[in-house]
Amino acid sequence: MFVLTLLLSVPLGRYMARVYAGERTWLDPVLGPLDRLLYRIGGVRPQEEQTWQQQLKALLTINLIWFLLGMFLLLNQGWLPLNPDGNPGQTADQAFNTAVSFLVNCNLQHYSGESGVSYLSQLYLMFLQFVTAATGMAAAVTVFYALRKGIHTTLGNFYVFFTRSITRILLPLCLVVATILLFNGTPMTFKGKQPMVTVQGDTTMVSTGPVAAFVPIKHLGTNGGGFFGANSAHPLENVNYITNMTQMVAQMLIPFALIFALGYFLKKRKMAWVIWGVMTVGFLLLTIPTMITEMKGNPAITAMGVDPALGAMEGKEVRFGTPASAYWSIATTVISTGSVNAMHDSFMPLSGLNMMLAMMVNCFYGGCGVGILNYFVFIILAVFISGLMVGRTPELLGKKVEAKEMKIAMIVALLHPLLILAGTALAAALPSQTASTLANPGFHGFSEMLYEYTSSAANNGSGFEGLGDNTIWWNISTGLVLILSRYLPIIGPVAIAGILARKKYIPESAGTLRTDTATFGFMVFAVILIVAALAFFPALTLGPVAEQFAH
Repeated sequence: MFVLTLLLSVPLGRYMARVYAGERTWLDPVLGPLDRLLYRIGGVRPQEEQTWQQQLKALLTINLIWFLLGMFLLLNQGWLPLNPDGNPGQTADQAFNTAVSFLVNCNLQHYSGESGVSYLSQLYLMFLQFVTAATGMAAAVTVFYALRKGIHTTLGNFYVFFTRSITRILLPLCLVVATILLFNGTPMTFKGKQPMVTVQGDTTMVSTGPVAAFVPIKHLGTNGGGFFGANSAHPLENVNYITNMTQMVAQMLIPFALIFALGYFLKKRKMAWVIWGVMTVGFLLLTIPTMITEMKGNPAITAMGVDPALGAMEGKEVRFGTPASAYWSIATTVISTGSVNAMHDSFMPLSGLNMMLAMMVNCFYGGCGVGILNYFVFIILAVFISGLMVGRTPELLGKKVEAKEMKIAMIVALLHPLLILAGTALAAALPSQTASTLANPGFHGFSEMLYEYTSSAANNGSGFEGLGDNTIWWNISTGLVLILSRYLPIIGPVAIAGILARKKYIPESAGTLRTDTATFGFMVFAVILIVAALAFFPALTLGPVAEQFAH
């Protein structure tokens, strides 16, 4: 699955670079008229470039409109059409959490899809999965434009980047994935619950719906929200090993491809491979131990006389097995998709630690667009530290990195641990609000709370589902974390890129710090590890580490 993703992502990255550069592609004759129609309807002048401030204003304004529309639909879905199962409208706090969660590309679901939303709401949430992924991709492309050689006061057009992300990249890929899912038995219907005969011969009513349309963008857009409560562990959402591989490749494809798109766009392919290499080292350091741990099985269950040959199978699907489930668990937390094909709450303690670390670092591949933006912040930090170490003014691609950029980078870098740790601390300090929602006491209960805020801050959406999270406390507190952790980490890197773009370009010389070397890659990796270790090690010690030693 990993090798296949890499082989597909390199040519896709080349194609994406051409799309964002405005060059001609093979899909232009088909999708060019659609783009022009959308520009005409929206009053967009595609040739008119915007400053970074204008781009952020457009991004934030359109996101506010989507939020208000989502709130209306979720509160009133009980009487609106496309609700064959008669699901009621959500409460105000749950609707707030759901609307915000899908708006910020997190898809933290405090409801079960079968009973919590109507088909109309599902379709609107699917719409959000398209536009929020495109929003992150457009923000990343703004940074691409800023890093070009020369002085730039404008950085392209947000609406053009946004539209092309949907029509030229997300939509065609979704059609391919949807076709694979359909041929393997994923439902595509607007009928309500349908009768199904069980193995025992009983007849039961099973929820279906337009699942084959929903699942592709769920993964290609690194959204992760499940059509069903069990997400990709559900047999109608993830039918067999073919669909499992398809969904696994789909969720990693665009984050991979965006790295190579950066290299092709800036004509710095070696730099792209260094970035990909650093992210891959981090990914493998989390994935391999998790797979080994889960394949060894649970010692407590083995001590009861159960054969551990299949690994730690509690909470995992037999049709996928332990290795594929463990691989998925890290990929989905590193990528910030948040979909699951096994229950993360049932994994071994150190596997849970690795999942949380993947989200705490939040820049090994990452989500659509935002992964590159998060990594860009660490590049700024590494450039500044490296410059100080050798006694030179820090430079990135010919632009001086000065105090203003560093202040913004530090705010963004420290915001992530602040939101996670402050949220968890408040939850632990207010047992009247949280104690009754924990299915497990002690260390694992603390891990459930830590995981919830980590998932929210990383725009991930997966959870330790022993936590009863549909309460006013969890809906509002995580909703606020979701908003802050989405928009400030987008605003910060775009602002840094916009400031750098206006600066005088300094040609490379013998003393220039090269960002396309293994040495610089190691420096960035070291900065990431130091920030993560200093910020999160104490909290992880109180949760998964303590649980591991307790058992």
